[in-house]
Amino acid sequence: MSDLVLTDSSFASDVLGVEQPVLVDLWAGWCGPCRMMAPLIHELAAESAGRARVVKLKVDENPETAAPFELSSIPTLLIFQNGRGVDWITGFTSKKTLAARLEARLN
Repeated sequence: MSDLVLTDSSFASDVLGVEQPVLVDLWAGWCGPCRMMAPLIHELAAESAGRARVVKLKVDENPETAAPFELSSIPTLLIFQNGRGVDWITGFTSKKTLAARLEARLN
């Protein structure tokens, strides 16, 4: 599974315009916990393919999209369903926790 990399111009169509749940990883290359979570995000993306989307938004390169979330810390993971935010997770989180929170949106 290759990551779907979001940009300011693709956020609306790739996240808000999608019916299935979407987990958005807001991250930065200089962020240690973000780099530690990257393999977990890749695994979760592969495991949820076809049922949910897992996408990444590099906050430094996409300030228009990141700014409205008023991030106090990264990584921040947002779950969207039917175009609206339904869950918010800040900081390093286990794959098990992420999977459970995403799974709860699949039912």
